[in-house]
Amino acid sequence: MAKQVTASDAKLIQYLNEAYGKEKQLETALQAHILMAKPRKPYEKKLKEHLRETKRHATEVKKRIRALGGTAEEVDVPGPDAIVDAATTVQSAGRKAVELLRGQAHVVRGTGEAEKMLKNAKTEYSNEAEEIANYKAIEQLAETVGDKETLKVARAIRREEERMASFLERLIPQLVKAVAQDEIPASERGTAGARGRSAAARAAGGNSSSSSSHSGSKSRSGSGRRSSSTRKPASRSRAKSTSPRSTSSRARSSSSRSRRKG
Repeated sequence: MAKQVTASDAKLIQYLNEAYGKEKQLETALQAHILMAKPRKPYEKKLKEHLRETKRHATEVKKRIRALGGTAEEVDVPGPDAIVDAATTVQSAGRKAVELLRGQAHVVRGTGEAEKMLKNAKTEYSNEAEEIANYKAIEQLAETVGDKETLKVARAIRREEERMASFLERLIPQLVKAVAQDEIPASERGTAGARGRSAAARAAGGNSSSSSSHSGSKSRSGSGRRSSSTRKPASRSRAKSTSPRSTSSRARSSSSRSRRKG
């Protein structure tokens, strides 16, 4: 006798089928990405490992769908060779467009191995985010309706997806650096920190020269004021020194007049 599907089971089957379809889609995508990741062995190894996980995830989710009385919805996806061929066609068209626009073969972008791997890694990171969201939704629904087995399966898969997302989060900056080394001249690859320090040093040098000039002006101005103030007391001193001589002269003149009278 077929299992009667309740409203809660039907909703779980719906969410599980969404996750199942994504897992099957990624099986094919990962196979294609593995073919393009050969130059970077650690990346290739991780993709192969995650492909095995993805296949297992699909199997486990399919089992839960059947256990709940549902049917796993199979999806038709192109094989990895078809994906690679399509990607090559797009990249070829992109090369021609760039060459027409720029007219220089050495500035063609997006066709190197590092660039291809970077684009794949960004796509994979986006897919992982979607899968994590799918399994979080299944976890919460399973917990809400009391389905412990589905909750256990969804939680275990979600944790593996998060580990893959963490790997990609670390990988993407490395691939960006590889792209920069391949496509950007060394003279243009100074770090933002180094450029900032250089600009700061130039600004500090300009401020130092300005300060020195300003200080020199102030020093000369101060010297002028001191010289002026020094001369003023000297004038007063000379005035004072002449005063006794004038008094003495007047005294002698008076004495002379007195002797003549006598």
